[in-house]
Amino acid sequence: MCGLAGILNKNGERISGEKITLMVDNMKVRYDGRGGGFAAYGIYPKYKNQYALHIFIDDIEARERTEEFLKGVMDIVKDEEVPTANISEIPKAHETWRYFVDVPNSVTNKDDYVVKIVMRITDEIDGSYVASSGKNLGVFKAAGMPCDVARLFEIDRYKGYCWTAHGRFPTNTRGWWGGAHPFNLLDWCVVHNGEISSYGTNKRYLETYGYKCKFRTDTEVITYLFDLLVRKHGLSLKTASTALTPPFWKHIDSMPEEDRTIYTKIRMVYASAMLNGPFGIIVTNKGNMIGLNDRIKLRPLIAAQSEESTFIASEESAIRTICNNPEEIWAPKAGTPVIAKVEDANLEEV
Repeated sequence: MCGLAGILNKNGERISGEKITLMVDNMKVRYDGRGGGFAAYGIYPKYKNQYALHIFIDDIEARERTEEFLKGVMDIVKDEEVPTANISEIPKAHETWRYFVDVPNSVTNKDDYVVKIVMRITDEIDGSYVASSGKNLGVFKAAGMPCDVARLFEIDRYKGYCWTAHGRFPTNTRGWWGGAHPFNLLDWCVVHNGEISSYGTNKRYLETYGYKCKFRTDTEVITYLFDLLVRKHGLSLKTASTALTPPFWKHIDSMPEEDRTIYTKIRMVYASAMLNGPFGIIVTNKGNMIGLNDRIKLRPLIAAQSEESTFIASEESAIRTICNNPEEIWAPKAGTPVIAKVEDANLEEV
């Protein structure tokens, strides 16, 4: 089991990473210290128009190869090592560098271009792994307890309008920095508790569209599926969630004709995108946070709202750690997404 936490400020106001750290730290019984991490949106306002690449780098030779490659395909506006504290609890297995980059003006579809670059770095450059690649966001993760990862990357110094956090208890794959959550591609970040038993089918489906699954963990496919279905295929967040967690056929058969036709088409077209197995996930992109369970809710997920914020977590106690009396708190239904949004009037600011 793992611990998930998410906060989205509906007004787009940026808050310190201290609150999300308190939320995930409340769920220590859910993880074992082999992976922890955070994703934050709105933390780079000075470079909000550039893609922010966070890259794990093994050694100076890997950094030289990475930078030589980037200079040939992108314009580097700024590059620096991500500041870290020296803490004994987490040995420094990698350096984490960030590159704020522009895509050449000659490129028509900039997001597609960045996806190809991200896949090439992780696939082709030994000792280099892209942790995040979106605009005005960053992923900070390592093999360790979330509270120690927060200290390592000095998370309390960052301010974002949306945060997610994860404490990992790996059951099928090893605990390492690249396997820690959140997983990211462009503006998409995913934290996940559970097991995706359809991983092989999902992976093969994604590979037909050019995605490369190199981190050896099932969570990776969820990230890429949301990118494919929403950004590439143009589905709404709700319809994409339905494609991943569709109703059972027996329920579809009992629907009114119009609904039955719609859900049948979704299941048929996106059969290879359907996620099987027990899971709870929090998915974020610019201005949105989604909570979603598997189709029979075999993993816990709780949602709550205050006047300013929406919260999602594996445990109610994690939410009440920072919002003792929410206006509303509930357990989302199986296979039914909770979708929180930054108000439209504030979205351009983030």
